[in-house]
Amino acid sequence: MAGDAEATRGRLLEAATAEFSARGLAGARVDRIAAAAGSNKAQIYHYFGSKDGLFAAVFDRIVARTTSDVPIDVDDLPGYAGRLHDSYTARPEVQRIAAWHRLEQSGTGEEAGRRRVRSIEESNRAKVAAIAAAQADGRLPDRWSAAELLGLVLQVSTVWHTTVPELDDLTQGSPRHRRDVVVDAVRRLLAG
Repeated sequence: MAGDAEATRGRLLEAATAEFSARGLAGARVDRIAAAAGSNKAQIYHYFGSKDGLFAAVFDRIVARTTSDVPIDVDDLPGYAGRLHDSYTARPEVQRIAAWHRLEQSGTGEEAGRRRVRSIEESNRAKVAAIAAAQADGRLPDRWSAAELLGLVLQVSTVWHTTVPELDDLTQGSPRHRRDVVVDAVRRLLAG
């Protein structure tokens, strides 16, 4: 029975990932998610409490998977940025859901909103601590705070995944070239 419950929960998360990626939280419909998962709306409310709770679970899952698949390496931040870029290329839904999260969830001030970002806050705090330790050891430059440096590295890693189509059309490099630009930009950022 527990295996069935986990399988149902997993199918709902997969279906919700596709739905939220395509339509965001406001545009997503629990009936479409349930149908795509071969389940029903009652299961969504049973496992996740609400559509917001389901979105939070999807977002948390994405954060956990990305953090696990692409752990930070403070001794190779250019390589880390390249691996993040690769993961976003392989899983375009990540940046789409992150964009919907920024648009629809940031700054809510509600307990649900704070719960929604806890996983990313924890992930970012650990990364900032690792960068700060490397800065204290002299392995990374300290012209920016650890949080600022992390923000710069993360933004550079997403540049090709978050740009507007009009700029994207002007920068038609191969996937390998785009990755090389990300890695080189972070390398130059660290070199000053």
